[in-house]
Amino acid sequence: MNKQNVTLKKAMIEALEQSLGVVTTACKIVGISRNTHYLWMREDDEYKKEVNDIENMALDFVESQLFKNIKKGKTSEMIFYLKTKGKKRGYIERQEITGADGMPTNFQIEIIDKTEDSD
Repeated sequence: MNKQNVTLKKAMIEALEQSLGVVTTACKIVGISRNTHYLWMREDDEYKKEVNDIENMALDFVESQLFKNIKKGKTSEMIFYLKTKGKKRGYIERQEITGADGMPTNFQIEIIDKTEDSD
């Protein structure tokens, strides 16, 4: 690996940390294309690991902000949390599908077995 790529990768990791993992922003800071970043992700396991670590760090940060807002009593954040983490306790949204004016709809399901030989 050439010295310039090592320097650019290090700069990209720092830019990703600054941008909380936003690839386009980090690429603009470093002056590389998104394609270059994704090529490095495919070819360099250590680079990929560092990028994944930054993504987890960003998630941790956002989760901490979510919990701060929940502690402040922010209703929308509470609802979001319950919908995503409280499903086992019944906090889920359900949708009913009806026809015009609330009338029931009729569904027909046809299962086609493509493994059978056609004659």
